Amino acid sequence: MIDTKAQEEFYISMRNRKQLRERKELLSSQSRSDSNTELDMMSRIASPARSTDSGSTMKEVNDEKELMEPLMIEKELPPRDVPLGGSMHDDAAGSNGANGGFVARAFAGSAHSEFYQQATKLFFCFAGLQASYLTWGYMQELIMTTVFEPTERVPSGKFPSAAFCVFSNRFLAVIIGAIACKIKHGAVYANNVAPLWSFAPCSLSNTFSSWSQYASLKYVAFPIQTVFKSSKIIPVMIMGKFLKGTIYPFGQYIEAFLITAGVAIFSLSSKTSNNDNTTQIIGLIFMVVYICCDSFTSQWQDKIYQQYGRNNVDQYQMMFSVNTWAISFTVAGLIMTGDFPVVIEFLETNPVALRYNIITAITSATGQLFIFYTIKEFGPIVFTIIMTTRQLFSITISCIIFGHVISWKSISGAILVFSVIFYQIRRKYLARVSNNNITSSSSRSSQQPK
Repeated sequence: MIDTKAQEEFYISMRNRKQLRERKELLSSQSRSDSNTELDMMSRIASPARSTDSGSTMKEVNDEKELMEPLMIEKELPPRDVPLGGSMHDDAAGSNGANGGFVARAFAGSAHSEFYQQATKLFFCFAGLQASYLTWGYMQELIMTTVFEPTERVPSGKFPSAAFCVFSNRFLAVIIGAIACKIKHGAVYANNVAPLWSFAPCSLSNTFSSWSQYASLKYVAFPIQTVFKSSKIIPVMIMGKFLKGTIYPFGQYIEAFLITAGVAIFSLSSKTSNNDNTTQIIGLIFMVVYICCDSFTSQWQDKIYQQYGRNNVDQYQMMFSVNTWAISFTVAGLIMTGDFPVVIEFLETNPVALRYNIITAITSATGQLFIFYTIKEFGPIVFTIIMTTRQLFSITISCIIFGHVISWKSISGAILVFSVIFYQIRRKYLARVSNNNITSSSSRSSQQPK
């Protein structure tokens, strides 16, 4: 007669071997990298030590079953949190959202959380740029068009040096950039991945751009200024093609043209500037230099972010490095032209001009922080569109303050601009949703057992 204990152990061994075969088939279908380790464990389970007590044998089988169950059940991992305050680049670098803020947590449960997070950041950039540069533009025109008290060296009473305006803006910006780098990175420049010389080209172009814009105010009529300032989007796209080989769809050029036309129509139909200068050839040259240099600056800064990594160069490092070069260029220019003593004498006679320069320097510094952050997160085209639409808000505010009437022609220009912008936003939103759906479908199909 067959021993009962031996029969029981035989059935246990057969059952464990069956489980081992099933586990092998499952591991083979899923191509698990850790299959060898688990198979060894299953092999050990399949050959239990003999025991003289049947009760202890059954308890051992139950213990082994508890060990095996977690291995055989595939458990879904909880969804990752949205990377906080970071861009797509942060997510690719391994950000897991643990250090995030309320914006990411608020949208973490939404299927379109990434779009809403980007939209929130874009609105933040838009508001910061508009507030900074609406104030800066108003003060800039006051400085260059106001007739102050004449001095012995400046009998005309107009501010004598556009280069000094650039210098005052850069002087404060380099101080703020250095302090921000020290606080955030522990060093002013020692940990900057991008070499200092790489910032020189965009700094030089930015200096020429600012100087040309200041200087042109004396020689260019308001309508010509408006047309030039409204047409910056297309030159930026062309510059991107030459500098980085960026290819823009033909439709994007059409959109840029429509925004340019809309801003020009609005601005020319709502003339509120006090600058009634007649246009001179030298003024047109200044405006051409301004447009070319301004287009080069934003594209070169974006090239630095691409070349050295957007996670390795932040807006504070960009601000400090660019303005370090700019200070060197403007100081050299002021010394060579002998403008320093002339400006100092003028400011002593006209303290209100000094106050205007200080306000301009402060708004320029805050504006630069938003510029570098916007270019880093959204690229030079989005930044240029924001700066182009600034004219609409500037003229609207001026009309409200001074009681000017906005004509229907101006309103049609504004409708054209914002229609194109909202079309761009909707197109990008639909493209992002489509990409997310494709990614989700691919992820689900790859997780299904073969």
